[in-house]
Amino acid sequence: MSGLRERKKERTRQTLSEVAIALFLEKGFDAVSVAEVAAAAEVSKPTLFRYFPAKEDLALYRFADHQDEPARVVTEARAAGVPPLDALRDHVLDGLERRDPVTGLNDVPAVLDFLRMLYGTPALVARMSAFRSRSEELLAQALGGADPVAARLAAAQVVAVLRVLAEENVRRITEGERVEEVLPGAVAATRLAFRRLAEGLPYGADPNRA
Repeated sequence: MSGLRERKKERTRQTLSEVAIALFLEKGFDAVSVAEVAAAAEVSKPTLFRYFPAKEDLALYRFADHQDEPARVVTEARAAGVPPLDALRDHVLDGLERRDPVTGLNDVPAVLDFLRMLYGTPALVARMSAFRSRSEELLAQALGGADPVAARLAAAQVVAVLRVLAEENVRRITEGERVEEVLPGAVAATRLAFRRLAEGLPYGADPNRA
């Protein structure tokens, strides 16, 4: 029963988020109130707030499960004997090939509209910063080591690299370039970024591997 309840809650969260995002894209994030979202979703404001404590969370629900993604990649890689930086780099490259919206490399109109809203709305940019702080914390725990400060510094560098790579892809695509045109540069930038990380971080990536 507990599993059924959790699935039902997850479906409700997804529905609320989808209704909210449709309104945000139609009218603009700042022009839509929480009350308007609740009315459109046919729930009360208290019910909506039980699922999403802040209006920004409604828009970022699609990205919520990516907070712990770098940490999960590192944990799984270590279990398989793969160096953390190699695993993270390959995960990003795979995301680029799959046109994962998290990488910023996606020009499907609906996704592109969402990314424009996400990166063009100060409140959402600020909320994304909070997400990244949590991502750094989880990644530092996964990296571990004798020096917690060193792990935190490494995690901050990795998360910053992921942010810059995604933002550059979004910038180029929103300025009119096609995914096929951006992909080669995105792959090259990813490889370069992780080579640079490997030169300065003691987490086992081979800096000579392309």
